[in-house]
Amino acid sequence: MLKEKMLNALNDQINAELYSSYLYLSMESYFQSLSLKGFALWMRAQVQEELFHAMKFYDYVCDRGGRVVLGAIEKPDASWKTPLDAFKQIQKHEQHVTGLINSLVDLAMKEKDHATLNFLQWFVAEQVEEEASVGEIVDKLKLIRQDTSGLFLLDAELGKRVFNPPAGGE
Repeated sequence: MLKEKMLNALNDQINAELYSSYLYLSMESYFQSLSLKGFALWMRAQVQEELFHAMKFYDYVCDRGGRVVLGAIEKPDASWKTPLDAFKQIQKHEQHVTGLINSLVDLAMKEKDHATLNFLQWFVAEQVEEEASVGEIVDKLKLIRQDTSGLFLLDAELGKRVFNPPAGGE
């Protein structure tokens, strides 16, 4: 059984993961409007990944006998000056999410909630991958600058991404 403080924090994290999917869906629309279909497909995969994360937390709360209470999801931005600006926001957002996960780990340790601490380790590793992936795209966009041929090549590369949920939900 989850302690109330941990349950509330996990419910907050579900909201944060749903917001992430909402933000990436908004970015998908932005890239669709620019006819950057590869960027849009990358965002769609990211939407699915964030929804997967939210459901992973949701299922964990239910498995531990807690009740999920959904809150309002904040409205995300809808436009960006450049693709680089959009990915810089993603980078900042993923760093924020890493901080949220780290705070959950700290709380689980403080509450001596070993099961939740174990559960959160997957997310700790996932955030390392998230930040590295987005950082690489930011670096490439910085190299490209205003080179439209480079942008179209990156668009083609990003369009190859497909979200495949980990086997066994892990």
